[in-house]
Amino acid sequence: MEPLVNYYAKRAAEYERIYAKPERQVDLTALRKRIGAMFKGRKVLELACGTGYWTEVIAAQAEHVTALDINEEVLEIARAKRVPAGRVEFTKGSACDIPGSAPRHDALYAGFWWSHVPLAEMDSFLEKASHAVAPGALIAFLDNRYVEGSSTPLSRADEEGNTYQTRRLDDGSAHEVLKNFPAESELIRRASLAGSGAHVELLEHYWLLSFRGRS
Repeated sequence: MEPLVNYYAKRAAEYERIYAKPERQVDLTALRKRIGAMFKGRKVLELACGTGYWTEVIAAQAEHVTALDINEEVLEIARAKRVPAGRVEFTKGSACDIPGSAPRHDALYAGFWWSHVPLAEMDSFLEKASHAVAPGALIAFLDNRYVEGSSTPLSRADEEGNTYQTRRLDDGSAHEVLKNFPAESELIRRASLAGSGAHVELLEHYWLLSFRGRS
């Protein structure tokens, strides 16, 4: 995961440009409303919060958000977001090594992290995520669908079926990034191993998975 960590540290100042793509605005408007309402009144553990784009959305209605990211570069930007006073705690922490917090949090959210987890490690990651929050907690993941002409093209696949993109930053550097695009059936199957009531909402450019952790 070290190359991915380094990539996002370098990309911090450029990160939110992805939300400015014109063709994605309809989806994003719907998702901001949906995700904000989903976590209303909840105590949320957010993994890989990045620059805090979704933290800001969640915090508007949540009781409290503990937002983790491994990179201080993105946390600096996140801490400048307009969030209700005392409602958000930005903390350095890894989505690969989730700190146990149950029963402090009754919900968990991760945006655009699922696609970066190697397929061989996904079931273990979801098991850890489910145990990091209170029994029966709401768990939700948001990520990209592959859309030709909007998504960065895939550069290769490995022997385990993971796919990769080559991304370039403003400094001219090129970075190979693990980026998987799961089918709806895979999302349901894997979520059902870690909890119950798995449901997937498919938009043109994004998918939103929600389920309940084990009771």
